[in-house]
Amino acid sequence: MIRVPVPIDLNAVVANASAAFALATPLRLADIVATAVVESLGRRAPQDKRERAVRRTLDGLHAGEFVVEIDGRVYRDAHEVVVCAGVVALRFFAARTYRRAA
Repeated sequence: MIRVPVPIDLNAVVANASAAFALATPLRLADIVATAVVESLGRRAPQDKRERAVRRTLDGLHAGEFVVEIDGRVYRDAHEVVVCAGVVALRFFAARTYRRAA
């Protein structure tokens, strides 16, 4: 499990004059996954290693090799928008073996 802090989108708060965006931030799954990969590698990892790891992970997501579970909800498409706040917990599962209880 990887925990990722979710930034507040201040531009959305100001542009829409809505405090709702201060409580929850809509982010694309690809952005959350990229942040999780960088977070798991650590800040001291070389930039080229982070870029390769993010690219490979996103390629795998686009190819359907795995699914991502964020706070109990399963996502398969990197373009899906996830509304989240605070800190989210990500778990990665191989798509061919993932079975969700019905």
